[in-house]
Amino acid sequence: MDSWEFGRTVRRWRDRVTPTAVGLPVGGRRAAGLRREELAALAGISVNYLTRLEQGQATSPSAQVVEALTRALRVSDAERDLLFRLAGHAAPGLDVVSSRITPSVQRLLDRLANTPVAVYDATWTLLTANAPYDALMGQTTSWRGIERNSVWRNLIGPGNRVVHTPEEKAELEARLVADLRLTAARYPADQRLKRLTRDLATRSACFVEL
Repeated sequence: MDSWEFGRTVRRWRDRVTPTAVGLPVGGRRAAGLRREELAALAGISVNYLTRLEQGQATSPSAQVVEALTRALRVSDAERDLLFRLAGHAAPGLDVVSSRITPSVQRLLDRLANTPVAVYDATWTLLTANAPYDALMGQTTSWRGIERNSVWRNLIGPGNRVVHTPEEKAELEARLVADLRLTAARYPADQRLKRLTRDLATRSACFVEL
């Protein structure tokens, strides 16, 4: 990994993203781009970690972190591939679950800025949620790792603010696991998906049964 070039690239791309492009207020700014804390919040990482990345001090960002940064920075497909290469990763191919929010989906999110909206990947891992969604369902920006996975949250974790009857909860769990089974069949080479299913199987007898 070229940690210095990776950090320089992230800093340069952060400077070119306008606050209005990501739904943030413009007032009280000296620079036109995003503040470091704003990019960290959009990408779901700590400000301290982003600082170390930008300064070339953190040398091994995971593919998930790189993907989150490309999503928050609104980069093109070619720029996404470049950032993956600078981080020492191959850009995800068609044989793994995509966590990329395409420009067309992003435009839809921008139009629905006042409507609660969340976007999940095929493993039911939360990619992004807007402010109205967080206001309705609870703050999501602090969720890390497996906490962002809806299958885990409903079978093992704290769930969300939706109130279900026992029958509704059982039906939801069955549908989530069935959908994850289809995803696993479609992406047999995805190592992140394999780790997720192993973790779920280890910690949830309900998941194993379903």
